[in-house]
Amino acid sequence: VQLQASGGGLVQIGGSLRLSCAASGATLRNAVMAWFRQTPGNAREFVAAVWRSGALYYGDPVKGRFTISRDKAKNTVDLQMSRLKPEDTAVYYCAADSRLILSSISEAYQYDYWGQGTLVTVSS
Repeated sequence: VQLQASGGGLVQIGGSLRLSCAASGATLRNAVMAWFRQTPGNAREFVAAVWRSGALYYGDPVKGRFTISRDKAKNTVDLQMSRLKPEDTAVYYCAADSRLILSSISEAYQYDYWGQGTLVTVSS
């Protein structure tokens, strides 16, 4: 399985950006798909996830500002980011896992598949 993330870039404070992640090599129809982010010297932080049922989960720092969506037919997951803040600056990674349990949804080490990361910089 390969995950390819795209859409990062430089955006102004308060602006919006949309990230996309495309999966190839296998069907991830029953996988949990998620976004994490990481800044230098820090662990990967949970951003958002789509559960197998379609239920959506968000990390507290992004609730109300970010929206995750999934297209099972296209094997893609997107992250729409709005009202961006400087603290949203990070490398964003998409992830997937087919065996995840709900209690582990925010734990990066539980995910088997990762994209290469895309840098988002929020600046004035």
